[in-house]
Amino acid sequence: MKERSFLSIKIILALSLFVSLLSGCGAPNIQDTYPLESVNRDGNATSYVYRAADKSVTDVADELMSGQTPDQSSPPDTQRMFLVYGDEYYHLQQDPEQPADTLIEIDSKEYVQRNYDSSFLQGYLTAVLIGNLFDSMSGSGGNYRGYTSKDVHKPAAGNYKKPTNQDKKIAPPMTVDRSGKITRRGGDSTRTGIGGSLFKRDPDSAGNSSRGTIKRGESGGGLFDSPKKSYNKPKTRMGSGKVFRRGRR
Repeated sequence: MKERSFLSIKIILALSLFVSLLSGCGAPNIQDTYPLESVNRDGNATSYVYRAADKSVTDVADELMSGQTPDQSSPPDTQRMFLVYGDEYYHLQQDPEQPADTLIEIDSKEYVQRNYDSSFLQGYLTAVLIGNLFDSMSGSGGNYRGYTSKDVHKPAAGNYKKPTNQDKKIAPPMTVDRSGKITRRGGDSTRTGIGGSLFKRDPDSAGNSSRGTIKRGESGGGLFDSPKKSYNKPKTRMGSGKVFRRGRR
């Protein structure tokens, strides 16, 4: 009965892990989906701008929200929207020079605090969130209103430039990409199992399929396994009415 109970718990834990892998975590994937067009970095204050060609603001917003539900989102709008994922602020803007395209600006919390006009954000973010952003600061941020108006309402610190290879390496990390493959942060995002299967492992350099093993009682073994203790019943011998235990006289 106890073994059956342990087996049920193991199955539940395995299913929970599988569901968590499928759901991903954090912000949705942008890197490797849309080209990185411009970068502004000043310490922890970072802004990365991607281009979604031939996609409207609302289409991009729907795509992002279908992949990962944001903590907050502004009302649907064809020209400008905000999506908030933790400490990352996704500012979606219609490109005035190429109206068919949407610019996806991903700003860190520090970048929003240092550069944005708090009164401008009132039309898109909740008062509670804006208060948390700016109440702890001596000023009210800057005069910035997004990448599309950067030449008129300039950021308070740093300047936008074309991304270098180093910029691309440290751009916002991916969680789950659009090809249906499951990737892990910090892992090799280009590899999946045989035939793209989650449950088939790639062969190693010797051509053998790599498999994990669970050994009872060893470190890293089963969740509820413990080493079996060897126990030998002591032998006895009879003699003239007395019982003698082996090894003792």
